[in-house]
This record gives sequence, structure tokens and C-alpha cells, in this order.
Amino acid sequence: MNCLKSSLTRNLFFSLALFGLAVIALSGKAFAASLDEVVKAGTFEEVVGRSSGIEETVDRVAKTISKIKNTTYDIPGGSMSAALEQYAKQSGINIDFDAAELESITTAGLKGLYSGREGLAVLLRGSGLQAVMQASLNPIASSYIIQKAAVPGASGSIEGATLLPGVTVAGDIDYGYHDPKLMSEHLNKGQNILVRDTPMSISTISAKQIADRMPLSVMDAVAYVPGIGLSSGEGNRDALVFRGQRNTGDFYIDGVRDDVQHYRDFYNVEKIDVIKGPNALIFGRAGSGGIFNRVRKEANWNPKQELKFSGGSYDHKRMTLDTGYVLNDKVAFRMNGLYEHSRTHRKGQELQRYGIAPTVTIKPTAKTKVVIQAELFKDDRTADRGIPSKNGRPWKGGNKKSRDTFFGSAALSPTDTNKKAISMHVDHRFNENFKFRNRVHYAKFDKFYQNIYANGSVSDANTVALGAYNDETDRENFFNQTDLLLNLNTGPIKHKVITGVEFFRQVTKQLRNKGTFADSSTVSAFDPTYRGAISWAPYGAGSGKSNHSISTSGIGVYIQDHMELHPMVHVTAGVRYDRFEQDARNRYTDSTLRSRDDHISPRFGLILKPLKRLSVYGSWSMTHQPRGGDQLKSLKVSNAALAPERFINIEGGIKYDVLNNLSFTTAFFQLDRTNVILQGAEAGTTKLGKGTRTRGVEFGLQGQITDKWNVLASYTYMKGTLKAGQSNAGNYLKETPKNMYAVWNRYDFTPWFGAAFGVVGRSAMFTKEDNSVTLPSYARVDAALYGRINKHLRAQVNIQNLFDTNYYVASHNNNNIMPGAPITARVTLIATF
Repeated sequence: MNCLKSSLTRNLFFSLALFGLAVIALSGKAFAASLDEVVKAGTFEEVVGRSSGIEETVDRVAKTISKIKNTTYDIPGGSMSAALEQYAKQSGINIDFDAAELESITTAGLKGLYSGREGLAVLLRGSGLQAVMQASLNPIASSYIIQKAAVPGASGSIEGATLLPGVTVAGDIDYGYHDPKLMSEHLNKGQNILVRDTPMSISTISAKQIADRMPLSVMDAVAYVPGIGLSSGEGNRDALVFRGQRNTGDFYIDGVRDDVQHYRDFYNVEKIDVIKGPNALIFGRAGSGGIFNRVRKEANWNPKQELKFSGGSYDHKRMTLDTGYVLNDKVAFRMNGLYEHSRTHRKGQELQRYGIAPTVTIKPTAKTKVVIQAELFKDDRTADRGIPSKNGRPWKGGNKKSRDTFFGSAALSPTDTNKKAISMHVDHRFNENFKFRNRVHYAKFDKFYQNIYANGSVSDANTVALGAYNDETDRENFFNQTDLLLNLNTGPIKHKVITGVEFFRQVTKQLRNKGTFADSSTVSAFDPTYRGAISWAPYGAGSGKSNHSISTSGIGVYIQDHMELHPMVHVTAGVRYDRFEQDARNRYTDSTLRSRDDHISPRFGLILKPLKRLSVYGSWSMTHQPRGGDQLKSLKVSNAALAPERFINIEGGIKYDVLNNLSFTTAFFQLDRTNVILQGAEAGTTKLGKGTRTRGVEFGLQGQITDKWNVLASYTYMKGTLKAGQSNAGNYLKETPKNMYAVWNRYDFTPWFGAAFGVVGRSAMFTKEDNSVTLPSYARVDAALYGRINKHLRAQVNIQNLFDTNYYVASHNNNNIMPGAPITARVTLIATF
């Protein structure tokens, strides 16, 4: 409780800000009187009845803030072209349209106080037209193109317009960084449940956020998400720290497990869902500390063609293509492509990757949609483990340039991943209350990586010992999810039910070889490159290192019910049963170890909605994490090793849409983990521990303050420790700083020019549970500029670490520490046609 009290004190400014707005909206006496009435109430109904003053206060707060960004319009009905011209003058918004196409179209006009986007939507209502934000993947705010909508309006429709399935209704608007009607498609399996009414912490990285910040890695993508820490992943794979729990397996794509350890790209991604806390109910054997889910782009009936080219620091060169076509009213096609060849500030490091991702969407009937997607992805790069430590701190070598030094051999440290995948999604709506979904994913992964790395700290003589190994993994994945969605009423109670079954099978072959140095493996820290020969051979049978063939299969059955007991009281409850079976053949001894786990994973949540735009929730959930092949590759197999980890999460929070598209969230949590895997004394080894506990609080602000001002802000306070009864008991968890914060602001000065400014920082953290090496705190400044050259061409500049701060972004252990990049700039040209 001490850490929660401390966090509340540290974040008192949130409460003070809201209180100040309340004072503006309503006199202090009226607000106090309302609170006094609530306190005196004896029943729940009386609370509701006597809280009208508070509700009025909050409403007035929202209206007060809204006046900052809204404009009063007075546009008479009549010609749409004339109305749009007046609207552009009154709002200052740039609107592009073909007057000839709008010649016969009229509007009812616009009178009253509206934001820019809301007013435009009202003006176009029923016209058969839609406003498309200019360059929707990297939009310049307040700049729109008016075009015919694929779905005609109820009246005033364009004569001869074709009714096409699955497109945006005329008059819809782009909410930017936050959509108040956002639903978590994959967390709630397509059920019509708002994220705001889901009892857990969820952050969505929207298409506009991706376009504005242009992240090139998972690390970059989550920089402004509360509750998420970073890990270096040994320089060959993505790794995140969800509420103190490092994980390389909780990565999903379209709600299905993306089970290979590699670096992911976003060239074919529409948005990203970051779900925090255990969630086995929906995602099965994952969601230990959280989920990172990429949502891919689909073919649709509102296609476009976009080409991006980026160039910048350290020979960065990248090109992506997004092109779509409507074949007819039942079939649409889309293709996304990627090619990148770049270096980094780290000496000798290079990456080259390409991807091709075609997708076809078929609408055989108005009630059925079939999406077929495929991907061929290849990533070749240098496996970089970073730099070692000395005397409990990262090795500096006397100057900033030490962050560029590669320890080991960049030339002998390749990593490459080949991925071939195909999937099919089927959605069928029998009626408004009964829907069917099926997701089938098949993927084949081949991965190889080799490390020549610092295998110890820098000595007093400024020397460091090197280590070497390589690892090869071949894996085939098959996943099938089938869901039924039901809406029904039992008396006054409304139910939204999700029930389904998941089946999966994975076949994995893993082999790890040890490297033996022909020359001395000890090098100078000032010249840490190994230039001799290295021989490779499998580890010994008793080493615990992998030489395994592993067959893993499982089946899960689950049900969840979201119940509306009262408009102000919702309950979410559900349970999942999983059977997990694994056959692990040790190729050293040709022996097979078979295991089977049966798990029950429940979840319960209570949501109170005193206001329509406000949800207060509490939740409890349990997740079992059975051992998988990746976890056992360096763990000596035993009954204890095979026993699953267990996660129990207790959480409470608030989700409030302060404005129509500005959301404030907060969550208090306690996460307990038992039978946990900890890092061993030697690099690449692990051991079992009794458990950990993480407590904390996180805050998030996301959306638009005005039409021209988008903001992302987050703050997290966490304290994670090892439980008693094990080595290092009471020590802090690795890679878990007490404080993390980030603020990103984008402001559009004109319809053709905008700029952004961001700050990302954290307090000090330890690199391992022995707490012997500390990464110092840092604050990094980022920036961006956005410009529109003409109707079809835009330019964007993204700058990371604007003031060239010397910092350390992440680690894998005490002597694999990743320095942050110096000032880095990228210029991107975006052509739409």
C-alpha cells in the first residue's frame, strides 16, 4: 500500500486539475452541497438521485472544455458547394472538393456549436458524401477531401451510387488518437462492448499514432504506452516487460498467437492493441503480464494507393507500398509490401528486411465476410547483445562513443528469420443477436542467430571475457479459433455472451551449439572485437541446453458473459478450461518426456457507470502459463520445471472520456506470479524461483484537446519484488523502474504544416534480480515535422533523441546492456494516388 500512497501523492496534479475545472463550471458551494447530499443518502437509488449536482458539475466541466475547441456555425441550407465554402471560411479547415460532382446535392445547413469534425459530419449528413481526412495514414489535421460515399445516405443519395459492403457510412469522422466508440475487436471477440466498459487496462495505438511517430520496432511503438517496460531480447527478438514481467511470447496478430521470437514490423498493420494484466480467458496460454496484438490491414471497398520512401541517419533506406483494388461488389484485394536496408549507430550492425502481404476480402452475402491473408517476411540483421558493465554501471569507456562499440564480433553475429504464413477469417451474422466467427492461422518459421558477446563485466584491468553460441529453431504453427456471439435478455438483465473453442498444434526443432575460441576469448574493453577463428559443436548432454524436438498441442473451451444488470452496473464473468500436452524428445539421449496440464482460468469484473462517459471498474483474474519449448530450451527438465506458472491479478481503475475524443484512464494493480523462471548465473541459462509481486498505478491521457492539438501522455509507478523463500528475496525485479513517463504533442499550425514534440523517460532500474548492476535514469526528447506539398504528396521528418542524450534504453542481463541511439533523423515522402 505504501507504493500506491506514494503514487497517489506523485500524481495529485490530476485531481487538482479536475477540481479546478469543476470550480470553473460550478460554484464551490453547489459542488459541496451535492457531495453532502450523496453522503446523507441511505440507498443506492438515493445516491443516484442526489448526485445530480455532481453529474451537472462534470457535464459543465466537459462543456467548458469543449468551448475551447468548438466554433459556432450559421450556415443556411441549400447548395452543398456553397455551404462547404462557407464552412471552410468559418472553421479554418481546408476542404477539397469537385464542385461539378456536388452540383445537384443540397444540405440542410448547420447552426450551433460544434467541433470542426462534428460540424462537417452534420453538414454532410444524408447527402451521400463523406469527408476523408487528407492522407489518412499520416493526416494533416483539419484537411479533408469530400467524395462520394460508398454507402448512400438515407436521403439525398447520389443517383446511381452502388451499395457496397463493409465501408464507412457517409459523414463518419476521423477521431485521431482516440475513438470514443472504440471496441476491442480481439479481446471481446467481436462483441459490441466498448473498451471503456471492459474491466482491464487497454491502450490502443491507432493508425494515426503509427503514422505520426512511424515506429520501426516494438520498442518504439510502446514508448508512450503506460505500464510497459523495455528489454533488449538478446539482440535477436522483441521483448517487452508487462508490469514487471519480461516476456517474448505474448505477441499476437489478429488475436491469434504469433509464436516465433523475431523482430516484428508494422508495414501491414492498421493498429496495435496493448492489453495489460493476465488474460488466459480469451488468449489461452498467454497474457501473463499483458498482450501485444497487431491488427493487420484488410482489403475493403474504400481502397487507395500509397507509397512511402524514407531515408535518414546511418544509411537508413526504407520503402513501403499499400495498394488496394475493388474487383467487384463482392471481392476486394489489397497488397502491402516492404523493403528496408539500414545500419545503426552500433558499429558493424546492419539490417535488411522485406515483406509481402496480400489480402483478399470476399462478401458472398450481406451477412458473411471472408478474409484471406498471406505473408512472406524475411529479416536479416546483426544480433547485438550490447555492452557490458563495470562496478555496477554500464561501461562508458571514457566518452559517448562507447555506446557505438560492438563487443564480440559483429561479422560473426548474424540473425535471420524467415516467415511464411496464411490465414482465413470467416464472420457470419445469422441475425443481430447471433454471430459466428472462425480464425485459422498456419505459419512456418525458420530462425537462426549467432552471438559473439560480452560474457562478463569489465575487469579492473579493463578486459572482458567473451562467449559464443548459436541457436537454430524450425517451427510450424497451426491455430484454429471458433466463436459464437450471443445477445439475449433474461428479464431486465442484458447479456453479451462469448463462447468458443480453440485448438492448436506446434512442432518445433531446436538446436544450440557452443562456440570455442581458437585464440584467447579475453579482449580489451577499448578494442573488444574478436578477430580469430571459432569452432562450433553441440553442448554436452548434461548442460541443460537445447537439442530437442518438441510437439505441443492444446485445446481450450471458454465462455464469458458481459451482463448489464442496470444501465449503471455491468458485470463481466467468465472461465476457460485448457488441456495442454507436450512431447519433448531429447536428441542427446533419444528419450522423450511427456507432460499434460489441465487448467481452469477464471475472470471477474465489476463496472459502475455513474455517467455515460465514465466507467469505474474492479477486476480479478487468474492465468496459468504452461511451459513451452522456448522456455525449456535452457532449463533442465524436471517435474518442477514442467509445472505451470500462475498469475493472479487484482485491478481497479477509471476510464473517462473527458471530451468526445479525449480519454483519461487510470489503473491500480497487484500482480502475483508463482513458479517463475529467473535468469541463471550463466548467460542463456534459467532457473526456477518461488514467485514475484508487482504493485503499481498507471495513468494515461490520449486524444484531441482541439482539432489541431493531439496528445499522448502516460505515467506509471511500479514496485516489483521477489517473494520470500528464494535467493535474492526482497530484491527488486529486473527491468522494472519505479517511474516511467512520456508526453507526445502534435499541433497543426495550418492545414499544410504541423509539428510534434515528445519526451520519454524513466527512473533507474536493475538489469537482473541480484540488483548488482543499475541502469541510470534518463529523459529523451523526440520531435517531428509534417508538411503537405500538394494534393498527392506529403513530407515528414521524425527526429529521435533531439538533444543527443547519452542513455541506456534496455538490457538482457548484467552484461548485455543496450545503449540508446544518438540523435537520429528520418525524412519520409508519402505519395497517394
